[in-house]
Amino acid sequence: MQFGLTDSQILTRNSAREFFSAEYPIAEVRRLCETETAHDIPLWRKTAEQGWCGMTIPEAYGGMGLDLVEVAAAMEEAGRTLVPGPLLAHLTATAAITACASEEHKQQLLPALATGDRIATLAVLEPNPSWDLAAVAVPACEGTKLFVMDAAVTDYIVTLTRDGVFLVDSRGDGVTLTPMPALDTSRKLSAVNYRNAPGLQLATDNSAVQRALDIGTTLLCAEMTGAMQRMLDITVSYVKTRKQFGKPVGAFQLVQALCADMLVATESARSATYFAAYALEQNLPEAQSAVSVAKSYIADAARLTGNNAIQAHGGMGFTWENDIHLYYRRAKAFETAFGDAVFHRERIAQLAL
Repeated sequence: MQFGLTDSQILTRNSAREFFSAEYPIAEVRRLCETETAHDIPLWRKTAEQGWCGMTIPEAYGGMGLDLVEVAAAMEEAGRTLVPGPLLAHLTATAAITACASEEHKQQLLPALATGDRIATLAVLEPNPSWDLAAVAVPACEGTKLFVMDAAVTDYIVTLTRDGVFLVDSRGDGVTLTPMPALDTSRKLSAVNYRNAPGLQLATDNSAVQRALDIGTTLLCAEMTGAMQRMLDITVSYVKTRKQFGKPVGAFQLVQALCADMLVATESARSATYFAAYALEQNLPEAQSAVSVAKSYIADAARLTGNNAIQAHGGMGFTWENDIHLYYRRAKAFETAFGDAVFHRERIAQLAL
């Protein structure tokens, strides 16, 4: 049995690493974090030209048509460089359109989304927030959606309602966006208020969107795995050079234990994520459980890795100049995105019944 990545998947991962590392250096990430949208149009166009915006869109509609393991490999590299802006939201929303829209609507919408000429996001949570689709209560294009990722820079908001799935123009009549505070400044959140907003109905119920949510959850796990790997790399490099009592702090057993725990957490996160992507791609019966296993584990493991990284750095880990806190912010902020560990453990239990 082959447990490693295929040649094609390795090529995708290496291409993503080369691109994201070159185009999103940490200085550029910091600059974007201090803007209102964390979005740069020229950078987005470069990203789109490489095909990364169309990873979850089939080739028939102008996308790359990658299998989900390849997409996860690319998103791990995006997480490793802390790519800001709407990439994750866009990929999740395009997966939702692909899953639930009619052929006519796919032909109409997906080509522009694949090229990055249009950007989309997904609105699920409400004032009584739950990632359970059965909890969606707002009527068609009325009410409020919360914690919508990157809504301020998108063209479309794929909106889940009790009357089905609607595509809403984010700048159209009846739509009001209000910025929400976010711990992770590399991705901006908005509250979206709908008042008789016109929308294109993509589906009459929300069930088809569950696969898109599972894809988005898996890609978030891949991003978090990349962030965990980067925190580990930065920490190991630091403890090898930082000296106390005449020797590197990495020589102390406690610091070694912190790094060992980070390594185990990162490798376990990677294994869980890639199996979830594989299970979704192959439509295995345990696919949903695999996604929940990955998210429930990584929600805790990413926080643990950030805690250990900051502890190994000592006071330096809390300073603005150090990059660790940027990764830790994302780990903490997205601990609850697409469902926290408690939600996914309950989901695993329900799926086992």
